[in-house]
Amino acid sequence: MNTKTQFLKPEQVDRTWWLLDARDQVLGRMATKIARILQGKHRPSYTPNADTGDFIIVINAEKARITGSKRFAKTYNWYTYHPGGHKEVTYEQMLAKHPTRPLELAVRRMLPKSRLGRQMLSKLKIYAGPDHPHQAQQPRPLEL
Repeated sequence: MNTKTQFLKPEQVDRTWWLLDARDQVLGRMATKIARILQGKHRPSYTPNADTGDFIIVINAEKARITGSKRFAKTYNWYTYHPGGHKEVTYEQMLAKHPTRPLELAVRRMLPKSRLGRQMLSKLKIYAGPDHPHQAQQPRPLEL
């Protein structure tokens, strides 16, 4: 019996491109699945200190569903580091101005807060509409 643990290097990972249609998917539940795949936790060869995840293309991000009254009550806060620089935007305002940002923020906050997390996030491609420029990668459909 082999009891050695295998640690993969990023060059040894065989990455897959996935295509996810966000239409009528719940935003938070979809974000958790995406974060798992970006980290590589869906593979038996998951290595915590290496980027072993896959690429994900999300289309129709503006049509993602949000449950309850969060559509009107959820707010996004940040500070500009200037006096009086506290900013607050509701989910509706964020969706009107940047339709892909709510999903991007949800996924980003579920990834590690480090260089590795930023590298994982760069494998996420989000598009508001049904078109994307990644046909050459031949993405496989992802069902949640």
